[in-house]
Amino acid sequence: MSRVVVERVDLRRLAQIAAALHAALPRHLVIGLRGTLGAGKTRLVQLLAAAAGIDPAAVTSPTYGIVRHHLGSRKLHHIDAYRLADEDEFVELGGEELIEDDEALVLIEWPDRIAGCLPRGGLMIELELEPRDASAEDRVAGDSDPTATDGLRRVLLSSED
Repeated sequence: MSRVVVERVDLRRLAQIAAALHAALPRHLVIGLRGTLGAGKTRLVQLLAAAAGIDPAAVTSPTYGIVRHHLGSRKLHHIDAYRLADEDEFVELGGEELIEDDEALVLIEWPDRIAGCLPRGGLMIELELEPRDASAEDRVAGDSDPTATDGLRRVLLSSED
């Protein structure tokens, strides 16, 4: 998966990133969202939903329901893997079919819990409230499609004004 680390996360920055991502992302992509509690994972999903014409108030954390589906100018599957026991439980719930839905943007909070089910060509976005060190910059790295990482680099640069 390509990986992007966004440091010094705030609401304004999340909104800029969501708008730019919505415009740049393909119709189907699996995006893992990492971050501590309160880092902005669900808020980023709400902002991406709003960019897709979905009422952001309808987008809440699916922690107990595991999955929520939303339809706007694009289809969103919002998955929270936090309460899943393991990858087998994810498969039993039909998670693989959601990931393979080629008409949907699939956003997964706590993706490490189902790492073996994630496609190699997806994205991993890590949200950090504080920089890792004083000279830290947002970073984009990837082992998949270089076009995706180039696009993410442009998104981050455009959101830093």
